[in-house]
Amino acid sequence: MAFLTDEALDGGLDYLTTNGSRIDICSQEPTTYAEATSTYTLGNKTGASVGAAQAGDVSGRKVTVAAVTDGSVTATGTASHWALTDGTGELLAAEELSATQSVTSGNTWTVSAYDIEFPDPA
Repeated sequence: MAFLTDEALDGGLDYLTTNGSRIDICSQEPTTYAEATSTYTLGNKTGASVGAAQAGDVSGRKVTVAAVTDGSVTATGTASHWALTDGTGELLAAEELSATQSVTSGNTWTVSAYDIEFPDPA
């Protein structure tokens, strides 16, 4: 496919903006909501802020997930991934952190703002 309208890409990104409400830091990449919020989670932040769809950095479209400065650490370990969920049963997106974080239960965690991007089709 050589062309896909921005509106088609924005539809998927708008879903993240509307439904993304919880960010978890995880000890490995989750593939389900239960893994993201129970099995692999080391901490979470509810009330996630996902921006509106906009032009991608190189091509396509993206949304920016706001930085977290006060996430609650619920288990001690090394966080290697983030997961964005709807907070009620659906894993929306997951990816590696730019760097792993050692976290201790009872503390807070932080993560810089990051993009979720759909590139233009090649």
